Amino acid sequence: MSSALRSTLNMRPSVARLNAGRLFSTAAPRHSAQPFFANEPKEPSVQTAVPGPKNQAAAKDLSEVFDTRSLNLLADYEKSIGNYIVDLDGNEYLDVYAQIASIPVGYNNPHLAAAVNTPEMVRAIIDRPALGNFPSADWSHILRTGLLRAAPKGMTQVFTALAGSDANELAYKAAFIYRRSQERGFDADFSEEELKSTMVNQGPGSPQMSILSFKSAFHGRLFGSLSTTRSKPIHKLDIPAFDWPAAPFPNLKYPLEEHAKENAEEEQRCLQETERLIKEWHNPVAAVIVEPIQSEGGDNHASPAFFQGLRDITKRTNVLFIVDEVQTGVGATGKFWAHDHWNLSTPPDMVTFSKKAQAAGFYYNNPALRPNKPYRQFNTWLGDPVRAILFRAIYEEIENKGLVENTAITGEYLYNGLETLAQKYPHAIKNLRGKGQGTFIAWDTPNRDEFLAKAKTVGVNIGGSGASAVRLRPMLIFQKHHADILLEKLEKLLS
Repeated sequence: MSSALRSTLNMRPSVARLNAGRLFSTAAPRHSAQPFFANEPKEPSVQTAVPGPKNQAAAKDLSEVFDTRSLNLLADYEKSIGNYIVDLDGNEYLDVYAQIASIPVGYNNPHLAAAVNTPEMVRAIIDRPALGNFPSADWSHILRTGLLRAAPKGMTQVFTALAGSDANELAYKAAFIYRRSQERGFDADFSEEELKSTMVNQGPGSPQMSILSFKSAFHGRLFGSLSTTRSKPIHKLDIPAFDWPAAPFPNLKYPLEEHAKENAEEEQRCLQETERLIKEWHNPVAAVIVEPIQSEGGDNHASPAFFQGLRDITKRTNVLFIVDEVQTGVGATGKFWAHDHWNLSTPPDMVTFSKKAQAAGFYYNNPALRPNKPYRQFNTWLGDPVRAILFRAIYEEIENKGLVENTAITGEYLYNGLETLAQKYPHAIKNLRGKGQGTFIAWDTPNRDEFLAKAKTVGVNIGGSGASAVRLRPMLIFQKHHADILLEKLEKLLS
């Protein structure tokens, strides 16, 4: 980082307070300013063209057997460490994209490696159980010591899944089954007409219901989840879709403090339209699903008041409230679950998760969200004990190192540095957003894709979202000295 930028950053009151506290208190070892990975590179190093000759050759070979048109880079995961990803040519990149927000505690994390090298993990790998029929004797223990320890407030049960899209699809199924059970009576049996009609995809056995999502949302690429995904046409083209409603998501203006009245009016407009759609849509709405931050759709934010209003609407219209925390969950926003920022009066009905959890599924509390008969929510695997065991180790690492607190503190430091750069390069850093949201930060820039490619030439692996946003998705082990490196590299690109 340039001396001018460093001086400006350190003059900011909030950052000065952090520096006075030496970023992490020395009285609490888990907040030590020492690097979490002492053996990671001190800074990025790019020795070849990007992509280099070895990467180009390997990509050509791979393309003969695998679609590589979305290729970012081919990685050497044996050499990647901590916050750094290494390519086949030995170039070392500071990774602030982290496998699309999916690596929580660093490459080659030793605590995770220790969890893998256990008899418990070996059994889970080589004798993978069909969990609905043949769960292992320790499955309850695995869940209680891992996934359920991390459960959102007010939630006591978990339904495990294979991936984020799968988690959302299962939540949709739970919502539909719950809604019809409400209408039929939770203890009532199915009618003969229902049993026959569902076999030909007709009502009443296969009713016309819907899930309401928001414009620019992303909830996955399977059939049900894809019908609620509305971020880019390329995701949806040629795929049949359900006739489900899309409500407007607030289009906030930045800086927030300069547009408070307009933004409040915009959020109120979106809430009113959401309630109208719930009440008037021709296929009754069983649930509303929303991301705390619309990630793939452009890193779009809304205030806690908007989400509080949304929760109130779902309560009075008798629809379920699903919060999709696939990308925002597990500490990325400076709280373990992003919806903790909202201070809801009552918890969501379901919270879906994946990515940084390295496992997937949805949390819930209401026992009526379990179907009234077996095999209604079922598949062979129902998740994977391997991933649940790995999550437990991730959670232990997060707790032992205070990584949620680290992300909140580092995020504030990084945001202040980006504010300084935005003042210096207003044409390149527009609509900076994510204040108070840990390291879940983004901004808009012209020629975004060109910017992302150039970032690799200075040793930064970074991602985009929406049409023009640059999104930061560093790991929870990202610290102040990594922020300094990132800010220095960004200034180099912009100057």
